[in-house]
Amino acid sequence: MAAVFQSLGRTVIAGIVLLVIIILVAGAGTGQMISLDMRWSTFFMRWLHVLSGVMWIGLLWYFNFVQIPSMPKIPDEQKPAIGKVIAPAALFWFRWSALATVVTGLLLATMNGYILQALSLQKGVHAIGIGMWLALVMAYNVWMIIWPNQKKALGMVQVGAEEKAAAARKAMLTSRLNTLLSIPMLYCMVAQQNGGF
Repeated sequence: MAAVFQSLGRTVIAGIVLLVIIILVAGAGTGQMISLDMRWSTFFMRWLHVLSGVMWIGLLWYFNFVQIPSMPKIPDEQKPAIGKVIAPAALFWFRWSALATVVTGLLLATMNGYILQALSLQKGVHAIGIGMWLALVMAYNVWMIIWPNQKKALGMVQVGAEEKAAAARKAMLTSRLNTLLSIPMLYCMVAQQNGGF
């Protein structure tokens, strides 16, 4: 079992295998097997959307609740480990999970037949529409503001010390904006299907 947990890839594969076993056992226990129809495809897309969103917002909150507040407490000689190893890896998963969340969300809205109504904030789907627009703004911020500025702040793109400091501040403030937006965005996403508006 330790061999599974020593590799992230093997851990993820084991999680998928466990999921399949649970689905098969639960299906056998209820007498209902999965029917690979549009309803199941829509459910599966929703699961992918939630999975991607958990990674995206989880990393956003990690940056804002853990990494940024902890940086002043880290001795200067240890900070390069964050900037050269941890932050680039976290930012890789951060930006791609943001894209995956948006793509799966748009696909899900299309599969459910309400994409145009939601994006135009029509009655009946305005909560999910507001959530979608907030998520689109946040994803734009990730790819167009946070990531380009983080590349400068982390030294992936060579700039002067003054520009590096300005880029780090801009990335941090935009990340804080995304944290602010994530709170109503998550509420809107859950409110739509659970009567929260």
